[in-house]
Amino acid sequence: MASKRKYHFNPETLSMEQVEHGFVYWLKRTGASLLTSIAVGVLFFFLFFSFFPSPREKQVAQERDALRSQYEMLERQIDQMQLVLIDMQQRDDNLYRTLFQADPIPLSVRLGAARPVSYYDSIAALTNMQLAADITLHADRIEKALYVQAKSYEEILELAKQQEIRMENLPAIQPVLNKDLTRVASGYGWRIDPVYHTRKFHAGMDFTCPTGTDVYATGNASVEFVGWRQGYGNCVILSHGYNYETLYAHLSAPLVYVGQKVHRGDVIALSGNTGKSTGPHVHYEVRYKGQPLDPRNFYFQDLSPEEYDKMVQMSNNFGHMLD
Repeated sequence: MASKRKYHFNPETLSMEQVEHGFVYWLKRTGASLLTSIAVGVLFFFLFFSFFPSPREKQVAQERDALRSQYEMLERQIDQMQLVLIDMQQRDDNLYRTLFQADPIPLSVRLGAARPVSYYDSIAALTNMQLAADITLHADRIEKALYVQAKSYEEILELAKQQEIRMENLPAIQPVLNKDLTRVASGYGWRIDPVYHTRKFHAGMDFTCPTGTDVYATGNASVEFVGWRQGYGNCVILSHGYNYETLYAHLSAPLVYVGQKVHRGDVIALSGNTGKSTGPHVHYEVRYKGQPLDPRNFYFQDLSPEEYDKMVQMSNNFGHMLD
């Protein structure tokens, strides 16, 4: 169909004249139409891909979500391993290495030499995922710590083989029969004095028991002291060698004499309520080079791990110090 003709009024001739369009007019009109079409196409393309992801984008999103879920699961596993490792390290430094008078492992050795940052950057660059680099970093740290811990246990085992006699001498049981652990009254640390009601450092552990209960030597030893001491009442002090001593206080009747040799499990006294005491009990201390240590670290021969954990909870009781 022919295009519509256009006319305009000529004021000079006072007549309507047909408008003649040249090449430039048609070029402009064609260009405007073309630009409008392009703009509409670009807008449609943008809106479509903004609100409707492509199959490739959907696949990448699914892979990302799966990787993130896997990463979170690994993070939880690594956190659990770190908790176990921390417990192993604490027992190593505070119990096993203390028993053998071995110096704690320096933190710098446990952590090991750090790899250069560029190493982890290269891992992230390979996959373009920082998650992979984070997992590798955590795994490296645990691997180093476990290696150091394994070497420490090998050293401790060798010390144990060489020092069987020493192990027989060191205190390793509780001073009263306490399998049900109901006799733990107060542990080592800062407590409120039951008489003066002031804050006081409690250098041992208290075990409640009726007067006349058997009190046992906790390791092979020589009797160093038997008698009365201010605050402790009747007490017995054993020398185990290797700079270790144990003290048993508030006794009703010591059953040993100075210089006597005793073995772990021998009855050395009967419990009582002598000295500064608010009820029948045994106050027990472990000393190394004259300094008190936490006795709960020395019950490894008569407590299972579960019983040990229960004893730790009970010994943390701040309200039942008896002397």
